[in-house]
Amino acid sequence: VQLVESGGGLVRPGESLRLSCVGSGLSFVDYAMKWYRQARGGRELVAAIASRNGLTNYGNSVKGRFTISRDDAKSTVYLQMNNLKPEDTATYFCNAWGGPVDFWGQGIQVTVSS
Repeated sequence: VQLVESGGGLVRPGESLRLSCVGSGLSFVDYAMKWYRQARGGRELVAAIASRNGLTNYGNSVKGRFTISRDDAKSTVYLQMNNLKPEDTATYFCNAWGGPVDFWGQGIQVTVSS
């Protein structure tokens, strides 16, 4: 199983980025997909999207600014990040959660700085 993130980088406050995570080697449609981030304060759940029904959940710090979506035909989950703030600076990880097992991507850096 592989989860490969892309789309990170350096942006200024107020700008946007879209992260992508492509899965392979798993039945993508059967997994809830999540984005976590890790900075100095530990790992934080950013957003999650359920399998099949597409229900979403967000961390309080990103509600109204970030949107998670998935395209099961492409085995891809996205994280649209708008109005980025310096405190969003972190390494972002993609996670596929299937109950007794889960899988992680290698992480991608997002830096928000003027």
